[in-house]
Amino acid sequence: MNQSRDPTLHQRILSEIEGRIVSGEWPPGYRIPFEVDLATQYDCSRMTVNKVLTQLAKAGLIERRKKSGSFVTQPQAQSAVLEIHDIKAEVQSLNLPYSYAVSKKTSRKARAEDSRRLELPVASSVVEVICIHNAGVRPFCLEERLISLETVPEAADADFLAVAPGPWLLNQVPWSTAEHRIHAISAGAEVAAALDIARNTACLVVERRTWSGAGPVTHVRFTYPGDRHALVARFTPASQ
Repeated sequence: MNQSRDPTLHQRILSEIEGRIVSGEWPPGYRIPFEVDLATQYDCSRMTVNKVLTQLAKAGLIERRKKSGSFVTQPQAQSAVLEIHDIKAEVQSLNLPYSYAVSKKTSRKARAEDSRRLELPVASSVVEVICIHNAGVRPFCLEERLISLETVPEAADADFLAVAPGPWLLNQVPWSTAEHRIHAISAGAEVAAALDIARNTACLVVERRTWSGAGPVTHVRFTYPGDRHALVARFTPASQ
């Protein structure tokens, strides 16, 4: 082995393993090759490999288990309960590439359920948008959104191909009030297919409604696989 190449090899090994994890080639739960095998593969010392794996563990990308080896961790995003969170920022906080796709966009008259969700009269005009947000190669979140065309008529012509509905609305309509509702569900057939998970998998659902001075703006339901997301709230004590 050429020990003098270790500093350069350290960065190369680190970049290659990190790249396989971030791209999804090595998914959560994947067992990384043992130190001795990586040392043979890269023609370097086990100490160099050990330093790389230690660095990856500190970054939260892998978990090292005594006598079992090293495994890719399950990344878990965090969003603030009281904020209008940005899904793209959530994904990027995990050091994963973000992408999203619109699977449905329809302009129609509001139904009874739509009216309940948006607090609009039945037969008001709405836009329904369904998107899948991805983290690497895996679905991260299912977005099901209604937008009131009474309040945001411009949504009828937006295709949301370049910008997701959430950021588009934030740039389009200043909201004055927001409401969050958080609950858990077991994934039904449609949700399981959209998120590429097994039916009855526990999922976290965040529902949000926003209003502007002109009336209701949007109701959106975000559904996350339960083991990939956490909600965080920070409080300060009331003044005595």
